[in-house]
Amino acid sequence: MQTTESRALDCAYFDSWRCRSCTLLATPYERQLADKQAAVADALPALAWDAPFASAAGGFRNKAKMAVAGTLEAPTLGILAVDGSGIDLQACPLHEQPIQDAMPRLESFVREARLTPYDVPSRRGELKHLIVTASPDGELALRLVLRSSEAVPRIAKHLPALADALPLVSASVNLLPEHRAVLEGDEETVLLGGTLVMRVNAVPLRLKPRSFFQTNTAVAAGLYRQATAWIDEASPASLLDLYCGVGGFALHAARPGRAVAGVEVAADAIEAARECAAELGADASFAVGDATSVDLEGTGAPELVVVNPPRRGIGPLADRLERSAVDRVVYSSCNPATLAKDLAAMPSLSPVRGRLFDMFPHTGHAEVLVELRRGA
Repeated sequence: MQTTESRALDCAYFDSWRCRSCTLLATPYERQLADKQAAVADALPALAWDAPFASAAGGFRNKAKMAVAGTLEAPTLGILAVDGSGIDLQACPLHEQPIQDAMPRLESFVREARLTPYDVPSRRGELKHLIVTASPDGELALRLVLRSSEAVPRIAKHLPALADALPLVSASVNLLPEHRAVLEGDEETVLLGGTLVMRVNAVPLRLKPRSFFQTNTAVAAGLYRQATAWIDEASPASLLDLYCGVGGFALHAARPGRAVAGVEVAADAIEAARECAAELGADASFAVGDATSVDLEGTGAPELVVVNPPRRGIGPLADRLERSAVDRVVYSSCNPATLAKDLAAMPSLSPVRGRLFDMFPHTGHAEVLVELRRGA
């Protein structure tokens, strides 16, 4: 058994068994990283590996997804126990410092606005989740997930005081009326701002309330730098970023004389990518669409494709890439199992090098970047 002294991060919640989400916390960080690298290398075909990109042991999460429970007088912000009761984790050491600093004020806001915590066993109450995202500049975006719109006028009334107390630049309400084990619903109403700027490697990426962004900003910055280095080494005349989100890979790789485009199903993410491209003066275009149905055939095929899919992988897109004229693929994966399956479906595109990026310390999850070359 590992001793507390050998750990990279002290956590009172873990030691008291209030939260055991960080399943590898008792394992020294160097061992965690080595074990992840070995597991990823074992799951994928043989290729050259760069040294793993390590994370800070704590203070690295830019987003806090807090389940709200308890009572109006004593709300808890954290996770839910098996019986549905709340476990307060306001001082979770994984979160970036601006998030930790904001938690006591956010708890007060819940009480002041009389946002009754949702009680899972009885299916009563209003406030289900509180989601806070921090930017590299220390600014915050807040989302409140509610069962109904009943509390929205009170939130709007007390929001100015909250914005005065915190570096809050965006606030929105999300409605999730159903009793379901999901984080958010389909309806979002912006009450303040609406955009959080994530300045990564001098690229001012923009996050709308529903936009996806990597959880670990410092490691995401390293991921973008590595992908950009591989892309610049290949020097493609044309690049297509599929599942582009807010345009992180495309905007990092945009260069004069290089045709860069991105495709993403989320319209708000495409809007954000376009805004960033305009600010940078980047020669990059973005379109709303299904990444799996983009035209990759014929002389119009891009020389290089970047894919950054969800955990399920690229599915039928793998076969289309295999049959296309695309010479290189840079694949960013958060699930080595689906990555291995997708690589097997593209035998003409050989994986030549890869790198592990530790987005999620103290867990078994891994982000992997792999470069594929046709006929290598």
